[in-house]
Amino acid sequence: MVSPAASFALHPSGYLRQEIKFTNFEIARTSRCILLESTIGFPRRQSLWSGTSSRGSDTLLGSRRIIKNVLSQEISAPSIVVEVLDAREDEYDGIVIDPQGLPTSANAFASALKASLSNWKSKGNRGVWLKLLEEQADLIPIAIQEGFSCHHAEPGYVMLTYWIPDEPCLLPAGPSHQIGVGGFVINDKLEVLVVKEKCSCNCSGVWKLPTGYINKSEDLFDGAIREVREETGVDTIFLKMVAFRHVHLVGFEKSDILFVCMLKPLSHKISIDESEIQAAKWMPYDELIAQPYYEEDHMCKKVIEICMAAYEEHNSGFIAHQLPSKLDGKLSYLYYDDASLSKPNIL
Repeated sequence: MVSPAASFALHPSGYLRQEIKFTNFEIARTSRCILLESTIGFPRRQSLWSGTSSRGSDTLLGSRRIIKNVLSQEISAPSIVVEVLDAREDEYDGIVIDPQGLPTSANAFASALKASLSNWKSKGNRGVWLKLLEEQADLIPIAIQEGFSCHHAEPGYVMLTYWIPDEPCLLPAGPSHQIGVGGFVINDKLEVLVVKEKCSCNCSGVWKLPTGYINKSEDLFDGAIREVREETGVDTIFLKMVAFRHVHLVGFEKSDILFVCMLKPLSHKISIDESEIQAAKWMPYDELIAQPYYEEDHMCKKVIEICMAAYEEHNSGFIAHQLPSKLDGKLSYLYYDDASLSKPNIL
């Protein structure tokens, strides 16, 4: 039994030249023929061969003589099949690529990404979301070169986007805001819990309310309670939200929202976080508001005045109400003024 080994090359005439080699045989050259038979998945044709071999053979049918060179228009060049990336469609005709199903080879990823974009464009898809994990960082330049843009980054991954239609991009922008919370804690002696931060910022050396940023998936009032406990050691419960301020182009050129919550103290002993806080104490309200800093910073002064008005019940503030929402199918908090619901509508 003889096993052929086949190789292919494109002939200058545009025909495909197939070379087949057999062990222990001297191969004859044909003058004209149609492909005898392909054993590697190409189109099969009936054998029809005539000519003279180098050994004097006249005409042979079948497979007793072996063809070395075959010129035929009936053979297609072998093609490489490139699969599209694993992905799902979202509710906006967008594509969300599965990071766990990406090729590990950079070359394979580049080919699959190009083929996938072409496929999604033909299907009328719009935005593409590509999440690359930390261990896939070498694929980022390939995606950028293909036209993807950085959207946002979190510990462990970077998110990139691609807008397919030839029109303004409608994908939502990346995160643009930092969310902070502050806690107004006042005791029965009208003393406010205040801190001095260990930093060189513009409020250095000023007695101020405990503040900080909320954590991922943390409710506003939970963040305020946590920040007060971490900075001062005082335990509290949430009463109401009394104010919030909104500024732009601050840390890392982001906007910043600070929500100020009124908290009721459950303990009074102070134990500071020395890594962040220089000092903490209970300070009389009048002494707090009389600091030169607050005479110059009208917004901070107004925040404390509003907090005091809420304590004296001149300002009802916003209460947190837990309600179900079809947005995510879960319970979440809506902050609003209870007192406004009891008032008659004014037209």
